[in-house]
Amino acid sequence: MVAGFTKYAIASAVASGSVRRLRRWIATAGVSPELCRAAGISGRVACLSAARHHGLWTMQDGRTHLAVKHGASRFDPGDAVMHWGAPSMPPDRYELVEPVVDALVRIADCQPLDHALATWESALRSGRVGAGYLRNVPLRSEAARRVRDGASQLSDSGIESIPVARLRRIGIPVRQQVVVDGHPVDVLIGERLVLQVDGFEFHRTPAQRERDLAQDRRLVLMGYTVFRFGYVDVLYGWPTIESEIRHAMAAGLHRIGARPTSRIHAIGRDSGRNRVNLPESAPIA
Repeated sequence: MVAGFTKYAIASAVASGSVRRLRRWIATAGVSPELCRAAGISGRVACLSAARHHGLWTMQDGRTHLAVKHGASRFDPGDAVMHWGAPSMPPDRYELVEPVVDALVRIADCQPLDHALATWESALRSGRVGAGYLRNVPLRSEAARRVRDGASQLSDSGIESIPVARLRRIGIPVRQQVVVDGHPVDVLIGERLVLQVDGFEFHRTPAQRERDLAQDRRLVLMGYTVFRFGYVDVLYGWPTIESEIRHAMAAGLHRIGARPTSRIHAIGRDSGRNRVNLPESAPIA
């Protein structure tokens, strides 16, 4: 009725099967299953599911995340991940997807730190929320405050945010978007170890790939060691990447004056021929 339909028109549409009732909602054909589930329990799509609806970069866990009012109990959540508690923003009773800020706060409490950082930085990078605004939002959880304090707008993509968070977590200081040879590099460790992260968003065409490799060669001629790794490796092969970075640091390749070697290392499932052969263990300098 809010949309201008009469009770008779709605009843006729329900009777014909062209729409269906979900509590106070009317669902048309083709509507998102997540929206239907939220409407069916008088809740909202939340957390990772809401972030995806807003177009943010996320590490999906394959589950639907829903939020309901504190104390809600008369519903069947099925296999959904349920979130309770008051939202940061005053709720709209006709809103089926929680706002970006609420989604970010729930993600900080629900997901690992590096995954949450990637989504928060996606929101900042896309302009869906401002850093100044986030600083003024009262956050009740320590996890949300920790993610807010660590989030920046320096990563080009979510897949770049994850290595930065993981390396800093183990005590390796990194710098992002340092300009070398007139171009920013994704990550710089020390003075000479460059990490380039190939996300799907920016490295999809052969021409882009050739530009990336040409930049790597120029950096090598300038005395840098370049590690280039891909989306799949960050998500599923991180222990290998971390080991190779630590071995490179043990060899002093992050410092000026390291011994000259072949210094472009493509790390990826399709680049096994270029992978560095490392010993089982080495001390960390």
